[in-house]
Amino acid sequence: MVHMTAATTSRRVLLAAPRGYCAGVDRAVIAVEKALEQYGAPIYVRKEIVHNKYVVRTLEKKGAVFVDETEEVPEGNIVIFSAHGVAPVVHEEAAERRLASIDATCPLVTKVHKEAVRFANEDYDILLIGHEGHEEVVGTMGEAPERIHLVDGPDDVASVKVRDESKVVWLSQTTLSVDETMATVGQLKDRFPALVSPPSDDICYATQNRQVAVKQIAAESELVIVVGSKNSSNSKRLVDVALDAGARASHLVDGADEIAEAWLEGVSTIGLTSGASVPEILVEGVLEWLAERGFADVEVVRSVEESIQFSLPKELRRDLRTEAAKAAGGGE
Repeated sequence: MVHMTAATTSRRVLLAAPRGYCAGVDRAVIAVEKALEQYGAPIYVRKEIVHNKYVVRTLEKKGAVFVDETEEVPEGNIVIFSAHGVAPVVHEEAAERRLASIDATCPLVTKVHKEAVRFANEDYDILLIGHEGHEEVVGTMGEAPERIHLVDGPDDVASVKVRDESKVVWLSQTTLSVDETMATVGQLKDRFPALVSPPSDDICYATQNRQVAVKQIAAESELVIVVGSKNSSNSKRLVDVALDAGARASHLVDGADEIAEAWLEGVSTIGLTSGASVPEILVEGVLEWLAERGFADVEVVRSVEESIQFSLPKELRRDLRTEAAKAAGGGE
């Protein structure tokens, strides 16, 4: 049991709050679990449902089968689309293979997709700030590939070409560093003074909240440990934010077994947080590992309360309601 205290000690852990699962990740993971309960294994999932090794392995043990492309799913089966979203062509491929699809795209990613469609229909050039090859970026660009230009950070700004500089809008991947994104936006506005901003912030609430929280602990920490997988964009950004906010060192680990003893040399205060796709059990494992090495006093540093929840995908809700109605009516 880890002792929680607000007192400053010679060896302490500052535990960021909020951390871990966001509403979109929680929804996606539960969607896979409920689908397995409702329909039975196997349930096919296109790409990793969320970017976390532990979550993927846990769901595989329960009967989920992860595939890279829709064509790998046997015809007539069920496929779940990941929280990162997919391009319209993927929905078309699923229909051609007579797959029953469950769309677990995070509603905040869906919002960006809808913005892309709207601005493309209004004949804007869309500058999408994001990382090339990331599944969310691939899905968003697929909504209007002839109108969307990827801007992968400030260094890409100079090479951007548009048809009409008076009709340009920027959108962004939801899991970026807020500070870096706004630096890119600033440079884009210098190039395109008429640049239009999205009607609401594209970077998701959870990404922003976790970055604010890590800034608070990094300022007092010699070392910040971020729990998260290497392919998790929001987790990697937390490392960058921690370093920018004053931490002497920051490392991304999937779990306690990846922490190096040498990192603790000369350290009295460790900051600890986790990315938005990380289950709390992995953070608890790190706390136990640190406690065994003298860092048993843990202070929770809370920056904001989160209460957002998303309902399950509509396809799954429909079938669960039908099943519940049958059970209530005594149907077979």
